[in-house]
Amino acid sequence: MIRLLHDVRRGSAAALLAFPLYLACAPATQSGTGGSSATTATPAPVMAQPIASGVIPGVEVLITDSLHLVRGMRVGLITNHTGRSRSGASTVDLLHRATGVRLTALYAPEHGLRGTAEAGVHIASSVDSATGVPIYSLYGESHVPTAASLANVDVLVSDLQDVGARVYTYLWTMVIAADSSNKPFIVLDRPNPIRADRVDGGVSEPGFSTLVGVYPVAMRYGLTPGEMLRYLVGTGRVTADIKVIPMKGYSRSMWFEDTKLPWVNPSPNLRDMDASLMYTGTVYFEGVNVSEGRGTDQPFRLVGAPWLTDAGAIVAELNAKGIRGVRFDSTSRTIGAGFEFAGQTIPMVHITITDRNAVNAAEIGLHLLRAIYERHPTEFQWRTRQMDRLAGSSRVRAAVEKEGGVEALLRTMEAESRQFQDATRPYWLYH
Repeated sequence: MIRLLHDVRRGSAAALLAFPLYLACAPATQSGTGGSSATTATPAPVMAQPIASGVIPGVEVLITDSLHLVRGMRVGLITNHTGRSRSGASTVDLLHRATGVRLTALYAPEHGLRGTAEAGVHIASSVDSATGVPIYSLYGESHVPTAASLANVDVLVSDLQDVGARVYTYLWTMVIAADSSNKPFIVLDRPNPIRADRVDGGVSEPGFSTLVGVYPVAMRYGLTPGEMLRYLVGTGRVTADIKVIPMKGYSRSMWFEDTKLPWVNPSPNLRDMDASLMYTGTVYFEGVNVSEGRGTDQPFRLVGAPWLTDAGAIVAELNAKGIRGVRFDSTSRTIGAGFEFAGQTIPMVHITITDRNAVNAAEIGLHLLRAIYERHPTEFQWRTRQMDRLAGSSRVRAAVEKEGGVEALLRTMEAESRQFQDATRPYWLYH
């Protein structure tokens, strides 16, 4: 049996969050202080072992080695279409069929249980037709599991494939549920698809807590879901009784392809590793009146607007900077229905990744914002509230509007990212 690497117990359960979209950030505390009974010893990281069939995800480890943790219990499962075994069996079906396990509730994050809803679309509660188990939405009227939805649950289990970006809501859906439910909480761990040994993009500020960043963490945070929850519990931000079921055969330097796990688009516009990587920088364009490529064949690698008629000059300027790991080209695309500039063929900047290991997407996004702002001060418009939510501060706007501001902010972000990685190191489960 694989040894469970983490069992954190806090002294009291978190109160239900009254206003889930904007959450007060509790100040960080050292684990084991303030009357907490949190475990302070750091477990030895799992050594990556070469396995012919690739990485074994947490759900398979649970089923084969650790099912006693949920046997005889009523289980509430937070998952979607990304929760599946190497063979493609869904975590819903695996737990529903598991001997001695009663699957009594399902909880769906943004994009729904099947992952097909577009970003920001509220998800309705329903019933799973295959199992008859009720599905409660965590991206509708509330982002917190309600008392009624938890009434028939003894333990919560989370199995979601996150994308390694602070602004992706799956991470925070898991965190809020753990913090608010007053239930034992088990994370079935999964890879960080854009490597768990890279941290970029700086750390969000406490005053900007939303569902795209409940607590201050780095934009590209370099942790697995289980490690992130260990960090938040261990530093006193989250109050929860958690266990993490670790993967077998995983190492921090892996891109998702290296795991040999089947890739399932976690949401409609993150279709491969390049899009997922660039998302940590070009997501900023959701905070301005410029398309980030939704409605095209390459979301988050295309940026444009009808008035960006000088895309060629912007491309030349950016290529001259020698930004690591990418090449810029000018192009055009017709935007699909339902997205900004729908039906229009617009000029766009295309980002081609030439060396994925060298890319700092925040660097790319900020330089591109600055180049467009400087050439189009009249057409360019901030969506201030959205930008500050995505950036986790107001400093991106300030930097883009100031000569030399982007370079200064990138230096700050680099230092913050190193500090964040150092702070999370005691909570790592993998080498």
